[in-house]
Amino acid sequence: MKNPVIIFGANNLGRAARDIFESNDIVIYCFLDDDASLHGTELDEISVLGKTDDDGYLKLIGKKCEAFVAVDENKYRKGIVKMLNERRKVMPVNAIHRAAVIAETAHIGHGNFINMGAKVADNAKVSNHCILHTNAVVDYSAEIGDFVQVGAGSVVNSGAVVGDEVFIGSGVTIVGGVKIGKGARIGAGSVVIKDVKAGETVFGNPAMPVNA
Repeated sequence: MKNPVIIFGANNLGRAARDIFESNDIVIYCFLDDDASLHGTELDEISVLGKTDDDGYLKLIGKKCEAFVAVDENKYRKGIVKMLNERRKVMPVNAIHRAAVIAETAHIGHGNFINMGAKVADNAKVSNHCILHTNAVVDYSAEIGDFVQVGAGSVVNSGAVVGDEVFIGSGVTIVGGVKIGKGARIGAGSVVIKDVKAGETVFGNPAMPVNA
C-alpha cells in the first residue's frame, strides 16, 4: 500500500489502527468522525478534519487515499462500509500489525483490523470487516464470517466456523469443529464446546445460554 489512509473513527480503535499503519510505514492522512466536537482537534498528532460523509475528503478515496473503518459497533461500521462501496466503489483496506502472524495459506478479506500478536493459521479464513484484538488466534482451517469481533487472547480452534456479526469476548476458547450462528454473543472467558444458535448469548465454562 503506497497511498495515505483516511481513518473513519477518531476513537480508541482509530488510535490503535493509526499505530498499526504507522508500524508498517503507512502515512495517515486524517481522521473523520461524526462527532462535531472533535473536528479541528488532533488525535496523536493526526487531525480530525470532518464527518465520515464529507465529500471533500471522500473524493480522495480510491484516487489519492485509502480508507479504513475504525468503528466497533456493527450497525455504524456497516453503514460506513456501505457508503464507501456505493459512493466511492471501494472496499476499506486491512490494518494488520507488523507483529501479527498470518500464514501464507490463510485467506484474509477486506477491511479487517488485526492487532499485535494475533495469529491466523494455515488455511484459516477471516472474511471482511472483522476485528481481531491483541493475541487472538484463528487456528488452522477455522472460518470467521463478516463483521466478527474476536476479543484479546481468544482462540478459535481448528475447523470451527463463526458466522457473520458474532461477538466473542476476551479470553474465550471455541473448541475445534464448533459452529457459531450469525449474531451470537460469547461472554468473556467462556469455553464453547457445542454449537451456538444464531442470535444466542452464551457464557461460562462450559458456555451455556444466558436467559434474557
